[in-house]
Amino acid sequence: MMIVAKQFRCIHSSSCLCMKGHLDEEAIFHIFEKLNWNPRLIATLSCVCKWFDDIAKRVLWKEFCRARAPKMMLDLQSSGSHNVDGNWKALGKLLIYCSGCTKGGLFGSIQIPGHFVYRTRFSRTSGKSFLLPQCRTDVLYVSDPCEHLDQGEEGDVGFFRGVFKSFPLSKVRKMLIEREAKLHPTEVCPYCKAKLWNMLQAKMIPRSAGCRLGSYDDCIEYYVCLNGHMLGVCTLLPLSDSEEASEVE
Repeated sequence: MMIVAKQFRCIHSSSCLCMKGHLDEEAIFHIFEKLNWNPRLIATLSCVCKWFDDIAKRVLWKEFCRARAPKMMLDLQSSGSHNVDGNWKALGKLLIYCSGCTKGGLFGSIQIPGHFVYRTRFSRTSGKSFLLPQCRTDVLYVSDPCEHLDQGEEGDVGFFRGVFKSFPLSKVRKMLIEREAKLHPTEVCPYCKAKLWNMLQAKMIPRSAGCRLGSYDDCIEYYVCLNGHMLGVCTLLPLSDSEEASEVE
């Protein structure tokens, strides 16, 4: 696929040269509907100019999210919001992209490049396991771990990601503020570029998270950004041990 260099020349006015020859929004909508809201093509369209980028952010990424995870999107919007925290483009990326980690970044010495994933299951039920008992009225969707096996001294590594519903009103956010949790000084959310809270430093990771992931209890770390996106890493138990842990749970 040809890479299109991003240009910002469109000024959203009738006199803008960029507008000449453009299809209208309805035509673009129907074209991408036929293309099953292909995320690579949406990303390519966004690089053409600001006008196309604006349509992608307002319309195309929203429809992609609705097509990829309809029940989840319906729930995230059921509080009455017509948008989601952090915008549709960020949520679309979260659905299909494992962020990985660079050495010296959020997760210390781990060096695993980010990559797109074909399909990921997000679960509201699983999300409860990542919340302290006093926060379990919050709604959090969490993915199954994306497994990266045989990572040397790190062992079998799993990356997971998630998103809160109505994060500004959540008990998790309120508790983070009450505990005066510090935002990471340099790293930002790979999905929306917002600042991040470290849930491990805030002592807000319950033991149930390890049981849900099939990982060692002391090898889990995750962050939550100001828009309610979650990303984390864990060291996975060997299969036989994780099966035993599941039975204990």
